[in-house]
Amino acid sequence: MTTPRFRSRHVVAALSALLLAALLGTSPLVAQGTAQWSPLKRGSDNIEVLGHLPLGADENLADMDIEQELSRPYVYVARARYAGLGPVGLAIIDISDPTHPTKITEWQIENQDLHIGGARDVKHFKWNDRYYVVQSLQFRQGGPDSDLGAVVLDVTDLPDPSSVREVARIREPDLPGGFHNIFIYKHSNGRVYLLTTVSGPFANIYDLGTLVEDGPEHAFAGRVPVPEGAQVAPGRSAYHDFYVGYHPDTQQDRFYGGGTGGYYVYNITDLENPELLVTLTGISGISRGHTFTPTPDGRYVIAESEYQYAPLRIFDLKPALDGDVTNIRRPISGWTADWNNLTHNHEVRWPFVFVSGYLDGLQVFDISDPTNPVTVGFYDTYLGSMKSNEQSVMRGAFGVDVRNADGLIVVSDMSTGLWIFRMEGFQGWNGEDWGMPDISSAQKWDSPLPGRPIS
Repeated sequence: MTTPRFRSRHVVAALSALLLAALLGTSPLVAQGTAQWSPLKRGSDNIEVLGHLPLGADENLADMDIEQELSRPYVYVARARYAGLGPVGLAIIDISDPTHPTKITEWQIENQDLHIGGARDVKHFKWNDRYYVVQSLQFRQGGPDSDLGAVVLDVTDLPDPSSVREVARIREPDLPGGFHNIFIYKHSNGRVYLLTTVSGPFANIYDLGTLVEDGPEHAFAGRVPVPEGAQVAPGRSAYHDFYVGYHPDTQQDRFYGGGTGGYYVYNITDLENPELLVTLTGISGISRGHTFTPTPDGRYVIAESEYQYAPLRIFDLKPALDGDVTNIRRPISGWTADWNNLTHNHEVRWPFVFVSGYLDGLQVFDISDPTNPVTVGFYDTYLGSMKSNEQSVMRGAFGVDVRNADGLIVVSDMSTGLWIFRMEGFQGWNGEDWGMPDISSAQKWDSPLPGRPIS
Protein backbone atom coordinates (compact mmCIF):
# COMPACT_ATOMS: atom_id res chain seq x y z
CA MET A 1 0.00 0.00 0.00
CA THR A 2 1.36 3.41 -0.92
CA THR A 3 1.82 5.82 1.95
CA PRO A 4 -0.34 8.91 1.35
CA ARG A 5 1.66 11.98 0.42
CA PHE A 6 -0.89 14.48 1.71
CA ARG A 7 -1.66 14.14 5.40
CA SER A 8 -2.44 16.32 8.34
CA ARG A 9 0.56 17.54 10.32
CA HIS A 10 -1.54 17.07 13.47
CA VAL A 11 -1.94 13.35 12.79
CA VAL A 12 1.78 13.09 12.04
CA ALA A 13 2.55 14.82 15.34
CA ALA A 14 0.60 12.31 17.36
CA LEU A 15 2.11 9.31 15.61
CA SER A 16 5.60 10.81 15.80
CA ALA A 17 5.30 11.32 19.54
CA LEU A 18 4.21 7.73 20.10
CA LEU A 19 7.03 6.35 17.96
CA LEU A 20 9.63 8.48 19.75
CA ALA A 21 8.33 7.38 23.11
CA ALA A 22 8.89 3.78 22.06
CA LEU A 23 12.35 4.44 20.60
CA LEU A 24 13.63 6.63 23.40
CA GLY A 25 11.90 5.03 26.35
CA THR A 26 10.40 8.34 27.41
CA SER A 27 7.08 10.13 27.38
CA PRO A 28 6.18 11.83 24.07
CA LEU A 29 8.42 14.85 23.57
CA VAL A 30 7.62 16.16 20.11
CA ALA A 31 5.48 19.22 19.51
CA GLN A 32 4.41 20.30 16.02
CA GLY A 33 3.50 23.66 14.57
CA THR A 34 -0.14 24.65 14.58
CA ALA A 35 -0.36 25.17 10.82
CA GLN A 36 -1.86 22.36 8.75
CA TRP A 37 -0.01 21.29 5.61
CA SER A 38 -1.92 21.02 2.35
CA PRO A 39 -1.04 21.04 -1.38
CA LEU A 40 -2.02 24.72 -1.49
CA LYS A 41 -0.20 25.61 1.72
CA ARG A 42 3.20 23.99 1.64
CA GLY A 43 4.76 25.84 4.57
CA SER A 44 4.11 27.44 7.93
CA ASP A 45 3.10 31.11 8.00
CA ASN A 46 6.46 32.22 9.42
CA ILE A 47 8.56 30.78 6.55
CA GLU A 48 8.83 33.01 3.47
CA VAL A 49 10.14 31.74 0.14
CA LEU A 50 12.45 34.44 -1.21
CA GLY A 51 13.78 32.60 -4.24
CA HIS A 52 13.91 29.27 -6.04
CA LEU A 53 16.32 28.20 -8.77
CA PRO A 54 15.76 24.88 -10.58
CA LEU A 55 19.05 23.58 -11.96
CA GLY A 56 17.81 21.17 -14.63
CA ALA A 57 15.46 18.29 -15.24
CA ASP A 58 17.99 15.82 -13.84
CA GLU A 59 18.74 17.87 -10.73
CA ASN A 60 20.59 15.22 -8.70
CA LEU A 61 21.81 17.82 -6.22
CA ALA A 62 23.82 16.96 -3.12
CA ASP A 63 25.16 19.24 -0.39
CA MET A 64 25.57 22.99 -0.58
CA ASP A 65 27.42 25.81 1.19
CA ILE A 66 26.77 29.56 1.52
CA GLU A 67 29.50 32.16 2.02
CA GLN A 68 29.01 34.13 5.21
CA GLU A 69 30.22 37.58 4.13
CA LEU A 70 27.43 39.77 2.74
CA SER A 71 29.89 41.19 0.24
CA ARG A 72 30.27 37.69 -1.24
CA PRO A 73 26.71 36.53 -2.01
CA TYR A 74 27.59 33.09 -3.36
CA VAL A 75 26.17 29.62 -2.85
CA TYR A 76 27.95 26.45 -3.97
CA VAL A 77 25.82 23.43 -4.88
CA ALA A 78 27.23 19.96 -5.56
CA ARG A 79 25.93 18.04 -8.59
CA ALA A 80 25.92 14.40 -7.50
CA ARG A 81 24.84 12.47 -10.62
CA TYR A 82 22.77 9.72 -9.05
CA ALA A 83 21.89 6.71 -11.23
CA GLY A 84 23.99 8.09 -14.09
CA LEU A 85 21.78 11.17 -14.53
CA GLY A 86 22.91 14.78 -14.75
CA PRO A 87 26.41 16.28 -14.56
CA VAL A 88 29.11 15.65 -11.94
CA GLY A 89 30.38 18.92 -10.63
CA LEU A 90 29.63 22.14 -8.82
CA ALA A 91 27.18 24.95 -9.58
CA ILE A 92 28.02 28.48 -8.36
CA ILE A 93 24.96 30.64 -7.63
CA ASP A 94 24.77 34.42 -7.15
CA ILE A 95 22.16 35.40 -4.53
CA SER A 96 22.93 39.13 -4.38
CA ASP A 97 19.22 39.43 -5.11
CA PRO A 98 17.76 36.51 -3.10
CA THR A 99 14.48 36.80 -5.01
CA HIS A 100 16.27 36.12 -8.30
CA PRO A 101 19.15 33.64 -7.71
CA THR A 102 21.32 33.25 -10.81
CA LYS A 103 23.78 30.55 -11.82
CA ILE A 104 27.15 32.16 -12.59
CA THR A 105 29.02 29.11 -13.81
CA GLU A 106 29.48 25.40 -13.27
CA TRP A 107 32.62 23.30 -12.85
CA GLN A 108 32.37 19.71 -14.15
CA ILE A 109 34.70 16.74 -14.00
CA GLU A 110 36.10 15.77 -17.39
CA ASN A 111 34.95 12.56 -19.17
CA GLN A 112 31.58 12.57 -17.41
CA ASP A 113 30.32 9.31 -18.86
CA LEU A 114 33.36 7.32 -17.74
CA HIS A 115 33.10 8.16 -14.05
CA ILE A 116 31.13 5.93 -11.68
CA GLY A 117 29.85 8.06 -8.81
CA GLY A 118 29.64 11.78 -8.33
CA ALA A 119 30.13 14.94 -6.28
CA ARG A 120 29.11 14.97 -2.64
CA ASP A 121 29.93 17.58 0.02
CA VAL A 122 31.16 21.14 -0.64
CA LYS A 123 32.75 23.79 1.61
CA HIS A 124 34.53 27.13 1.13
CA PHE A 125 37.48 28.75 2.92
CA LYS A 126 39.64 31.87 2.94
CA TRP A 127 43.43 31.93 3.08
CA ASN A 128 45.72 34.94 2.64
CA ASP A 129 42.91 37.12 1.28
CA ARG A 130 41.87 34.61 -1.37
CA TYR A 131 38.71 32.51 -1.41
CA TYR A 132 38.49 28.85 -2.34
CA VAL A 133 35.93 26.07 -2.65
CA VAL A 134 36.57 22.39 -1.92
CA GLN A 135 34.28 19.99 -3.77
CA SER A 136 34.41 16.42 -2.47
CA LEU A 137 34.19 13.59 -5.00
CA GLN A 138 33.46 9.91 -4.66
CA PHE A 139 34.14 7.68 -7.65
CA ARG A 140 34.08 3.89 -7.58
CA GLN A 141 36.58 1.53 -9.14
CA GLY A 142 35.77 0.49 -12.68
CA GLY A 143 36.07 4.05 -13.91
CA PRO A 144 38.66 6.83 -13.64
CA ASP A 145 39.63 8.76 -10.51
CA SER A 146 38.67 6.25 -7.82
CA ASP A 147 41.53 7.74 -5.79
CA LEU A 148 40.32 11.35 -6.20
CA GLY A 149 38.88 12.80 -3.01
CA ALA A 150 38.39 16.48 -3.79
CA VAL A 151 39.07 19.33 -6.18
CA VAL A 152 40.00 22.83 -4.95
CA LEU A 153 38.86 25.88 -6.93
CA ASP A 154 39.95 29.52 -6.54
CA VAL A 155 36.77 31.65 -6.56
CA THR A 156 38.28 34.94 -5.31
CA ASP A 157 37.26 37.01 -8.32
CA LEU A 158 33.62 36.06 -8.56
CA PRO A 159 31.22 37.02 -10.07
CA ASP A 160 33.47 36.82 -13.14
CA PRO A 161 32.91 33.22 -14.34
CA SER A 162 36.17 33.17 -16.31
CA SER A 163 38.14 33.79 -13.10
CA VAL A 164 37.19 30.47 -11.47
CA ARG A 165 40.17 28.14 -11.75
CA GLU A 166 41.22 24.78 -10.42
CA VAL A 167 44.26 24.95 -8.12
CA ALA A 168 44.62 21.41 -6.75
CA ARG A 169 43.28 17.88 -6.58
CA ILE A 170 43.59 15.74 -3.46
CA ARG A 171 44.24 12.07 -4.20
CA GLU A 172 44.63 9.09 -1.88
CA PRO A 173 45.84 6.14 -3.99
CA ASP A 174 46.06 3.87 -0.93
CA LEU A 175 42.51 4.74 0.17
CA PRO A 176 40.37 4.56 -2.99
CA GLY A 177 36.75 5.62 -2.90
CA GLY A 178 37.01 9.37 -2.44
CA PHE A 179 35.65 11.64 0.29
CA HIS A 180 31.96 11.21 1.11
CA ASN A 181 31.90 14.13 3.54
CA ILE A 182 34.20 17.01 4.44
CA PHE A 183 34.40 19.79 7.03
CA ILE A 184 36.61 22.89 6.98
CA TYR A 185 37.74 24.37 10.30
CA LYS A 186 39.84 27.31 11.42
CA HIS A 187 41.86 25.79 14.27
CA SER A 188 42.93 27.65 17.41
CA ASN A 189 46.51 27.46 16.06
CA GLY A 190 45.45 29.79 13.22
CA ARG A 191 45.66 27.18 10.46
CA VAL A 192 42.71 26.15 8.27
CA TYR A 193 42.14 22.40 8.01
CA LEU A 194 40.09 20.14 5.79
CA LEU A 195 38.75 17.02 7.51
CA THR A 196 37.58 14.20 5.26
CA THR A 197 36.07 10.76 5.40
CA VAL A 198 38.25 8.05 3.85
CA SER A 199 38.02 4.29 3.40
CA GLY A 200 39.81 3.45 6.64
CA PRO A 201 39.47 3.49 10.46
CA PHE A 202 40.06 7.25 10.75
CA ALA A 203 39.31 10.69 9.29
CA ASN A 204 42.08 12.49 7.39
CA ILE A 205 43.20 16.08 8.05
CA TYR A 206 44.80 18.37 5.45
CA ASP A 207 46.33 21.83 5.94
CA LEU A 208 44.63 23.99 3.30
CA GLY A 209 47.10 26.86 3.58
CA THR A 210 49.91 24.46 2.78
CA LEU A 211 47.86 22.91 0.00
CA VAL A 212 47.32 26.14 -1.93
CA GLU A 213 50.86 27.41 -1.31
CA ASP A 214 52.96 24.25 -1.68
CA GLY A 215 50.70 21.65 -3.29
CA PRO A 216 48.50 18.78 -2.05
CA GLU A 217 51.45 16.40 -1.69
CA HIS A 218 52.57 18.47 1.33
CA ALA A 219 49.16 19.09 2.89
CA PHE A 220 48.53 15.97 4.98
CA ALA A 221 48.37 17.04 8.65
CA GLY A 222 47.05 14.11 10.68
CA ARG A 223 44.23 11.72 11.42
CA VAL A 224 41.39 11.32 13.90
CA PRO A 225 40.97 7.64 14.79
CA VAL A 226 37.99 5.70 16.03
CA PRO A 227 38.34 4.21 19.52
CA GLU A 228 40.15 0.93 19.91
CA GLY A 229 37.72 -1.93 19.45
CA ALA A 230 35.43 -0.16 16.97
CA GLN A 231 34.89 -2.62 14.12
CA VAL A 232 35.42 -0.95 10.73
CA ALA A 233 34.79 -3.17 7.72
CA PRO A 234 37.68 -3.34 5.21
CA GLY A 235 37.38 -0.64 2.57
CA ARG A 236 34.66 1.23 4.49
CA SER A 237 34.99 4.62 6.13
CA ALA A 238 35.00 4.78 9.91
CA TYR A 239 33.13 8.09 9.88
CA HIS A 240 30.15 9.25 7.88
CA ASP A 241 30.03 12.88 8.96
CA PHE A 242 31.60 15.25 11.46
CA TYR A 243 31.79 18.75 12.91
CA VAL A 244 34.66 20.58 14.61
CA GLY A 245 34.24 23.48 17.03
CA TYR A 246 36.20 25.54 19.55
CA HIS A 247 35.25 25.62 23.25
CA PRO A 248 36.27 28.79 25.13
CA ASP A 249 35.78 27.29 28.58
CA THR A 250 38.46 24.61 28.02
CA GLN A 251 40.26 26.22 25.04
CA GLN A 252 39.87 22.94 23.19
CA ASP A 253 39.25 22.24 19.52
CA ARG A 254 36.74 19.39 19.58
CA PHE A 255 35.92 16.90 16.85
CA TYR A 256 32.42 15.38 16.78
CA GLY A 257 32.22 12.32 14.53
CA GLY A 258 29.36 10.02 13.64
CA GLY A 259 30.10 6.62 12.15
CA THR A 260 31.04 3.07 13.14
CA GLY A 261 29.19 2.06 16.30
CA GLY A 262 27.74 5.49 17.07
CA TYR A 263 29.35 8.86 17.87
CA TYR A 264 32.69 10.07 19.27
CA VAL A 265 34.07 13.33 20.64
CA TYR A 266 37.83 13.99 20.49
CA ASN A 267 40.02 16.86 21.66
CA ILE A 268 42.14 17.70 18.59
CA THR A 269 43.87 20.81 19.94
CA ASP A 270 47.08 18.82 19.47
CA LEU A 271 46.54 17.31 16.03
CA GLU A 272 49.31 14.79 16.53
CA ASN A 273 47.67 13.39 19.66
CA PRO A 274 43.86 13.31 19.42
CA GLU A 275 42.33 12.66 22.86
CA LEU A 276 39.09 10.72 23.15
CA LEU A 277 36.68 12.60 25.44
CA VAL A 278 33.26 10.98 25.04
CA THR A 279 31.74 7.96 23.33
CA LEU A 280 28.08 7.45 22.50
CA THR A 281 27.76 3.76 21.68
CA GLY A 282 25.40 0.91 22.48
CA ILE A 283 22.46 3.19 21.70
CA SER A 284 19.21 1.40 20.90
CA GLY A 285 18.49 1.63 17.18
CA ILE A 286 21.93 2.99 16.18
CA SER A 287 24.71 0.90 14.69
CA ARG A 288 26.26 3.74 12.67
CA GLY A 289 26.11 7.48 13.24
CA HIS A 290 25.54 10.18 10.63
CA THR A 291 25.42 13.98 11.14
CA PHE A 292 26.47 14.90 14.69
CA THR A 293 26.35 18.56 15.79
CA PRO A 294 26.84 20.19 19.20
CA THR A 295 25.21 23.28 20.63
CA PRO A 296 27.57 26.30 20.81
CA ASP A 297 28.55 25.51 24.40
CA GLY A 298 29.26 21.86 23.61
CA ARG A 299 26.86 20.49 26.21
CA TYR A 300 24.13 19.05 24.00
CA VAL A 301 24.48 17.23 20.68
CA ILE A 302 21.96 16.49 17.93
CA ALA A 303 22.63 13.05 16.50
CA GLU A 304 21.30 11.66 13.25
CA SER A 305 21.27 8.03 12.11
CA GLU A 306 20.20 7.82 8.51
CA TYR A 307 17.51 5.15 8.21
CA GLN A 308 13.78 5.34 7.65
CA TYR A 309 11.68 6.04 10.78
CA ALA A 310 14.75 7.28 12.73
CA PRO A 311 14.23 10.48 14.74
CA LEU A 312 16.94 12.99 15.52
CA ARG A 313 18.15 12.17 19.02
CA ILE A 314 19.37 14.80 21.49
CA PHE A 315 22.00 13.85 24.07
CA ASP A 316 23.36 15.67 27.12
CA LEU A 317 27.17 15.28 27.25
CA LYS A 318 27.57 16.89 30.68
CA PRO A 319 27.88 13.62 32.65
CA ALA A 320 30.77 12.54 30.41
CA LEU A 321 32.43 15.98 30.21
CA ASP A 322 32.27 16.17 34.04
CA GLY A 323 34.03 12.81 34.27
CA ASP A 324 31.11 10.94 35.83
CA VAL A 325 30.82 8.50 32.91
CA THR A 326 32.78 7.73 29.74
CA ASN A 327 29.94 6.50 27.51
CA ILE A 328 26.44 7.89 27.03
CA ARG A 329 23.72 5.60 25.69
CA ARG A 330 20.42 7.29 26.44
CA PRO A 331 19.10 10.40 24.65
CA ILE A 332 17.22 13.00 26.66
CA SER A 333 14.71 13.64 23.84
CA GLY A 334 14.05 13.19 20.15
CA TRP A 335 12.41 14.98 17.24
CA THR A 336 10.96 14.04 13.87
CA ALA A 337 8.84 15.85 11.30
CA ASP A 338 7.07 12.69 10.14
CA TRP A 339 7.60 9.23 11.58
CA ASN A 340 7.34 7.68 8.08
CA ASN A 341 10.45 9.51 6.90
CA LEU A 342 13.91 10.62 8.05
CA THR A 343 16.12 13.69 7.97
CA HIS A 344 19.41 14.14 6.15
CA ASN A 345 21.38 17.13 7.46
CA HIS A 346 21.00 19.89 10.02
CA GLU A 347 22.57 23.16 11.18
CA VAL A 348 22.48 24.42 14.78
CA ARG A 349 21.96 28.11 15.52
CA TRP A 350 20.86 28.03 19.17
CA PRO A 351 18.07 27.72 20.06
CA PHE A 352 17.08 26.66 16.53
CA VAL A 353 17.97 23.56 14.56
CA PHE A 354 17.53 23.93 10.79
CA VAL A 355 16.89 20.59 9.11
CA SER A 356 16.98 19.36 5.51
CA GLY A 357 14.40 16.62 5.84
CA TYR A 358 14.31 14.81 2.49
CA LEU A 359 10.55 14.41 1.76
CA ASP A 360 9.70 16.85 4.56
CA GLY A 361 11.71 19.72 3.05
CA LEU A 362 12.97 22.46 5.35
CA GLN A 363 12.11 21.97 9.02
CA VAL A 364 13.03 24.21 11.97
CA PHE A 365 12.72 23.21 15.60
CA ASP A 366 13.53 24.94 18.90
CA ILE A 367 15.68 23.27 21.57
CA SER A 368 15.70 26.04 24.18
CA ASP A 369 14.35 23.22 26.35
CA PRO A 370 16.46 20.31 25.05
CA THR A 371 14.16 17.79 26.72
CA ASN A 372 11.20 19.02 24.70
CA PRO A 373 12.07 20.11 21.13
CA VAL A 374 9.30 22.05 19.40
CA THR A 375 8.74 22.50 15.66
CA VAL A 376 8.55 26.22 14.85
CA GLY A 377 8.58 26.32 11.04
CA PHE A 378 8.59 24.24 7.86
CA TYR A 379 8.34 24.37 4.08
CA ASP A 380 7.97 21.41 1.71
CA THR A 381 10.51 21.69 -1.12
CA TYR A 382 9.82 18.25 -2.56
CA LEU A 383 7.27 18.08 -5.40
CA GLY A 384 7.46 14.44 -6.50
CA SER A 385 5.43 11.39 -5.64
CA MET A 386 6.14 9.01 -2.77
CA LYS A 387 6.41 5.26 -3.37
CA SER A 388 6.12 2.50 -0.82
CA ASN A 389 9.77 1.41 -0.79
CA GLU A 390 12.44 2.52 1.65
CA GLN A 391 14.74 4.13 -0.89
CA SER A 392 12.02 6.54 -1.95
CA VAL A 393 12.22 8.37 1.38
CA MET A 394 15.78 9.45 0.52
CA ARG A 395 14.66 12.07 -1.98
CA GLY A 396 14.02 15.76 -1.52
CA ALA A 397 15.79 18.30 0.72
CA PHE A 398 19.45 17.25 0.99
CA GLY A 399 21.54 20.18 2.25
CA VAL A 400 20.80 23.16 4.48
CA ASP A 401 22.85 26.18 5.54
CA VAL A 402 22.32 29.50 7.34
CA ARG A 403 24.01 32.86 6.74
CA ASN A 404 24.60 34.27 10.20
CA ALA A 405 24.90 37.92 9.14
CA ASP A 406 21.26 38.23 8.07
CA GLY A 407 19.60 34.89 8.86
CA LEU A 408 19.14 33.79 5.25
CA ILE A 409 18.33 30.06 4.98
CA VAL A 410 19.27 28.02 1.91
CA VAL A 411 18.29 24.46 1.01
CA SER A 412 19.38 22.18 -1.83
CA ASP A 413 16.65 19.78 -2.91
CA MET A 414 17.81 16.75 -4.89
CA SER A 415 15.02 17.09 -7.43
CA THR A 416 13.79 20.70 -7.33
CA GLY A 417 16.92 22.86 -7.01
CA LEU A 418 18.09 25.63 -4.70
CA TRP A 419 15.63 27.32 -2.32
CA ILE A 420 16.14 30.55 -0.36
CA PHE A 421 14.06 31.27 2.74
CA ARG A 422 13.62 33.74 5.54
CA MET A 423 12.05 32.87 8.91
CA GLU A 424 9.98 35.58 10.55
CA GLY A 425 11.84 37.13 13.50
CA PHE A 426 15.16 35.51 12.56
CA GLN A 427 17.22 38.35 11.09
CA GLY A 428 20.65 36.94 11.87
CA TRP A 429 22.49 34.95 14.51
CA ASN A 430 25.17 35.68 17.08
CA GLY A 431 25.49 33.19 19.91
CA GLU A 432 26.25 35.89 22.45
CA ASP A 433 22.73 37.27 21.95
CA TRP A 434 21.49 33.96 23.42
CA GLY A 435 24.04 33.68 26.23
CA MET A 436 26.10 31.22 24.19
CA PRO A 437 29.56 31.35 22.58
CA ASP A 438 29.33 32.79 19.07
CA ILE A 439 30.30 29.46 17.53
CA SER A 440 28.67 27.51 14.71
CA SER A 441 29.71 25.68 11.55
CA ALA A 442 30.28 29.13 9.97
CA GLN A 443 34.01 29.89 10.26
CA LYS A 444 35.35 33.38 11.03
CA TRP A 445 38.39 33.63 8.80
CA ASP A 446 39.51 37.09 9.98
CA SER A 447 38.34 37.14 13.60
CA PRO A 448 39.89 35.76 16.79
CA LEU A 449 38.24 32.80 18.46
CA PRO A 450 35.87 33.60 21.36
CA GLY A 451 37.78 33.89 24.60
CA ARG A 452 41.16 34.29 22.90
CA PRO A 453 43.02 37.59 22.31
CA ILE A 454 44.01 38.75 18.83
CA SER A 455 47.50 37.36 18.18
